[in-house]
Amino acid sequence: MIRFSKYLWVYAVISALVLVPGIYSLIRFGFRQSIDFAGGTLVEYRTSKHLPTDDVSLAAKRAGVDVVSFQPSGDRAFIVRMKQSTRENINALTQTIEKQSSVSATVVRNETVGPVLGQELLSKTLFAALLAVSAILLYVAWAFKNIRFGVAAVIALLHDLLVVLGTFSLFGHFLGVEVDTLFVTAFLTTMSFSVHDTIVVFDRIREYTKRDRNRSFEEISDMALNETMNRSLTNSFTIIFMLAALVLMGGETIKWFVAALLIGTVSGTYSSPFVATPVLLLWHRLEHNKRRG
Repeated sequence: MIRFSKYLWVYAVISALVLVPGIYSLIRFGFRQSIDFAGGTLVEYRTSKHLPTDDVSLAAKRAGVDVVSFQPSGDRAFIVRMKQSTRENINALTQTIEKQSSVSATVVRNETVGPVLGQELLSKTLFAALLAVSAILLYVAWAFKNIRFGVAAVIALLHDLLVVLGTFSLFGHFLGVEVDTLFVTAFLTTMSFSVHDTIVVFDRIREYTKRDRNRSFEEISDMALNETMNRSLTNSFTIIFMLAALVLMGGETIKWFVAALLIGTVSGTYSSPFVATPVLLLWHRLEHNKRRG
């Protein structure tokens, strides 16, 4: 039997190595927001031949369009994100691209999102997240008849959310990755997956605690982790392999959405045995030392 309880400091170091850069980036740089949050115009073009990004950038400057970013969307398609623009600005950009590069350019998507919608979406997301965290805390505490289980599950959940948020803050700063409504979906999905494995481990701990009162809590935790580890890894890797394939071959449009799900899945698989259970174990040790003192 692997004595997982002996290596709590290792888990703390691993989590710190992941969380500290991400939290620093969140404080220092924040997120690179898409037009879903910042407001603006998104136009997707399909052209008769492939155009380099530099050609599109030059055409935007000549048309006087304030472009925020370019993003490939296939071999002969690309997405232009710009500050809120009129139809005349878009027509001017289209004509400039066609004239400058001698291609035919067709607008296949044109979306305009105001900043008010972005703020409303952000507020609803934060409210939904807080509501979910509160519900998870109360439910787990009620189901296991102990507030420690609920708090430990929520700490592991917050760990996973910070991993996803911090990673995408770093991606935004170094790779220009933007957060959008799909990222919000991945963010909320991570919350549900994070608690899934944690409850399985906690249920086994509760079962052994009732059945064998002669063993220490450390031994019970180690037994629970050893018995559930294979199941958790098998379950998680089936999801990880599928998401990894989608990141590599799923196309540019969903790449970062799937990447967020992949990061959340990996973090959730790690946090159940190596964040939630150690928190529960440390809390038990603290209460035991208080009773002895």
